[in-house]
Amino acid sequence: MAASTTTGNFKVIGTRPIRHDGVDKVTGRAKYGADYAFPGMLHGKVLRSPHAHANIKSIKIDKALKLPGVKAIVTSKDLPQAENKLEQAGEMTINPMYLSMNILAHDKVLYDGHAIAAVAATSPHIAEEALRLIEVEYEVLRPVMTVDVATKPGAPILLPDLRNKEEGDKQTNVAQHYQFKRGDAAAGFKSADYVIEREFNTAMVHQGYIEPHNAVGIYNSDGQATIYCSTQGAFDVRSLSAQVLGMPVGHIKVVPAEIGGGFGGKTTIYLEPLSVLLSKKTGAPVKLVMSRSEVLRASGPTSGSKIKVKMGATKDGKLVAAEIWMAYEAGAFPGSPVGAGAMCIIAPYTIENFVIDAYDVVVNRPKTAAYRAPGATNAAFASETIIDELAEKCGIDPIDFRLMNAVKEGAAQVVGPPFKRIGLIQTLEGVKNSPHYKSKLSGKFRGRGVASGFWFNAGMQSSATVNIHADGTASVVTGSPDIGGSRASMAMITAEVLGLAVTDVRPITADTDSIGHTDVTGGSRVTFATGMAVYEAAKDAERQLIERAAKVWEKKPDEVEFRDGKLHAKGNGVPPMSIKQLAPRFPRTGGPITGRASVNARGVGPGFATTCVDVEVDPDTGKVQILRCTIAQDAGKAIHPSYVEGQMQGGTAQGLGWALNEEYFYDDKGTLRNSGFLDYRMPTCLDLPMIETIVVEEANPGHPLGVRGVGEVSIVPPPAAVANAIYRAVGVRMTETPMSPPKLLKAMLKHRDSTKHSAAAD
Repeated sequence: MAASTTTGNFKVIGTRPIRHDGVDKVTGRAKYGADYAFPGMLHGKVLRSPHAHANIKSIKIDKALKLPGVKAIVTSKDLPQAENKLEQAGEMTINPMYLSMNILAHDKVLYDGHAIAAVAATSPHIAEEALRLIEVEYEVLRPVMTVDVATKPGAPILLPDLRNKEEGDKQTNVAQHYQFKRGDAAAGFKSADYVIEREFNTAMVHQGYIEPHNAVGIYNSDGQATIYCSTQGAFDVRSLSAQVLGMPVGHIKVVPAEIGGGFGGKTTIYLEPLSVLLSKKTGAPVKLVMSRSEVLRASGPTSGSKIKVKMGATKDGKLVAAEIWMAYEAGAFPGSPVGAGAMCIIAPYTIENFVIDAYDVVVNRPKTAAYRAPGATNAAFASETIIDELAEKCGIDPIDFRLMNAVKEGAAQVVGPPFKRIGLIQTLEGVKNSPHYKSKLSGKFRGRGVASGFWFNAGMQSSATVNIHADGTASVVTGSPDIGGSRASMAMITAEVLGLAVTDVRPITADTDSIGHTDVTGGSRVTFATGMAVYEAAKDAERQLIERAAKVWEKKPDEVEFRDGKLHAKGNGVPPMSIKQLAPRFPRTGGPITGRASVNARGVGPGFATTCVDVEVDPDTGKVQILRCTIAQDAGKAIHPSYVEGQMQGGTAQGLGWALNEEYFYDDKGTLRNSGFLDYRMPTCLDLPMIETIVVEEANPGHPLGVRGVGEVSIVPPPAAVANAIYRAVGVRMTETPMSPPKLLKAMLKHRDSTKHSAAAD
């Protein structure tokens, strides 16, 4: 279903061709990270801490080294000394010392599953047996598992060197404090007729990709290394690994394998430096693959959070003030997405007076990584339930209330700059006019909820080349790993510019030595930024085609034009020439044609989405069944509508899982108790209905094709929409995720008791 279509007459863009990599994937020919094998390859395993917080007194590896088949063992002593300073790596600001400490614990373990040593052996079984022979002496410390505990006076300190600007030289677990403010919040609340204040808690959750982390490292005698791995950003793996290993960036080549899911969780490194270190010690290729337990215990989930929101509105429905306090779990090292959450939490609405305080707090959990619109889902769960409650107080339909306060083009963002063309209102209207919202929801313990969400989307750097072959077909080469159908999008953009059939364009994802620098596949940036580079590269090829045709016709280039996939001479009736006809003449007119482009993309178009959810609650167990779900999202321009819809559905499904079941569950010792998919409960096809999509297309003026990113904002509204639906089903306002049966049943029983007491008092 589409709405608000962009202008522009396209022949390829907007169609739904079969994806170029589909056959390889369904037949098993596609090569994923763990599929790589090399002659003489060894297998690696990682020893991980059973404690959440402990000093390492000693590590003894002698017995393990004597085990037949063991070829090498590395600990933090094998890593070069990293400096405690911030550096830039792609889109991330990193501290090399903390990055190194996360790869292998130095003198302290900081979470259950923290890597301590790595073994290379002739088989994975021998390597695993060697782990049991490594003797580690610990001094166990009290774990710090929540932001409340971490910020209390006298709390155990995780990182003795950590400081923030506000506390000077005082040791702290608060890594950063951000503040955004506008107007006078106190005065705004005085003008409000209704003020609602609530506290929200969201659980730490994992991206849940099916393919575990993996790496094969090959260190050569000339000091060059090659890494094969499953990653969303080969160039980030290269730069981060260079930081940890103390190697020049140019001495590392990263080959990105096919990727079995990432969602932001494969934008950093875990095993890659270890594979290179072990290869350097042994002189052989070394492969490491995480188990599912290791993925959940020791890779990067997204932050749990505590958020306090106070918002006020006039009785006619105008939002006038907001006061927000938010603290996110960073895990063991600084870097939660709390700053992004602060910039997203009220972004969909025009509020003249607000103050937002946001804190990045370290706790004894794995260092967090990105997860689809990182930080925004937590934030929207808090703000969008308050918005819903204010709409009810005002007696206004929840969509109409949002429409009354929705940001429009020219409205100031939380950080200041005004929005350009955006489609929030169109997503709200899309849901309001949908068959879903217009349908009647009847039955006991059923409710309907809506919520909206925002994500910035990203630009950053991308490179592309477009090669015209001797038969007139083309290949398009980029450095963006494909995690959402971007190969098809790149081929379609190339085909559109050059007037080719999409089947005549082969898309290729290259390694770090074979294409110019390209930032991570994340931030919903690939079809926008890499697509911009592809568009410019195809245009560069088009210019060269015009020059070659001019030579053939003995004309000046400005006397030749390219349209509808053919070259036309102006004015004298020369028959047009196709690329297939011109291609055999390349050797005699100047040689091969390769279009090139590198961009640092500007003009990013932010994304908005609105979700509508119908639920039914079992009054005896608290189980929530999703009956129907619709999402409307502004895509700018849907290059391949099927993959846009797939992104919207995938993000929504993950948001619903976050809402109802998913959470990291730690015991009082800081041990993760649900480190497998049996107990870490993600939704399956049996838990969800078909998710209905409304693709809004409000063209992004910053992109030649109107594209804005679509991969992330779909995950933002679902938890709040579910909470609002639960309220309408059973009268309970949920303020904690997941809204699992035990938690919801407890809230329902408490609500029933309070209702009975109120009735008795009356």
